[in-house]
Amino acid sequence: MTIRPTSHRFMSQRLQLHYVDWGNPDAPPLLLVHGSLDHCRSWDWTAQALADQWHVIAVDLRGHGDSAWSPEGNYSMMSHAYDLAQLVHQLQLAPVNIVAHSLGGGVALRYAGLYPQNVARLVVIEGLGPSPQLQAEISAKPLAQRLCQWIDDKRAAAGRQPKRYATLEEAYTRMKSENSYLSDTQARHLTTHGISQNEDGSYSWKFDNYMRLPEPVRLSQADLESLWQAITCPTLLLYGANSWASNPAEDGRARHFRDARVELYENAGHWLHHDRTDKFIRDVKDFLDQ
Repeated sequence: MTIRPTSHRFMSQRLQLHYVDWGNPDAPPLLLVHGSLDHCRSWDWTAQALADQWHVIAVDLRGHGDSAWSPEGNYSMMSHAYDLAQLVHQLQLAPVNIVAHSLGGGVALRYAGLYPQNVARLVVIEGLGPSPQLQAEISAKPLAQRLCQWIDDKRAAAGRQPKRYATLEEAYTRMKSENSYLSDTQARHLTTHGISQNEDGSYSWKFDNYMRLPEPVRLSQADLESLWQAITCPTLLLYGANSWASNPAEDGRARHFRDARVELYENAGHWLHHDRTDKFIRDVKDFLDQ
């Protein structure tokens, strides 16, 4: 039988945010957190496979999916982390298991470092952020230069209109071009749930374009490492062999975790949970069952 999730809302920082609940409320909670420019329904294959054993909840981060957009375009990592903390707090999910991708992984790692007692197990797909080398290059730029660039970029973003697609098929083609590993079924599903129709009949992605702006001020590498070191739960760090992301087993970041294992997925890129779905689900099941 195909399980379908129900939509719900919660409030955080005066924003109405959205999540879907896959039922089975008496089972242990499992929170799924998507990456940048994505949405909660990108986890549907994972949720379907795990909902019989877990109380699966998938959240739309602010500025994504069916969650509200920040009026001032505030999409800092700590704003996302606060939203995640509010969801766990309001639904009384702790201790919660978390599976998170990319931006969502960075948010989950911050939360797990701040509230280690609230996280039972953690799976992060390419969520450690910039490599140490890139982080050093960013930090080497004078603060005033970074802040001025952020102001210029935000001003430019304010003048851009969301991309409009004449048809769903055109949007689907765009989705396929972003990840060649996607099957037609996956690409159509992600497009259907990730797009909304405009008043003129055209279609636009649901995410806020301000999400494309990098944070003007980031935590230092030392501060990030201190949060990773504070995480006490078993942690699984997953990386795609064909991704642009830096592998923490090779760049040294994995050593800052108390109890972490890194696994590399061959024939997979940044969205390895889509690229190697069957393997990913098997690995997550095995890890959560330990």
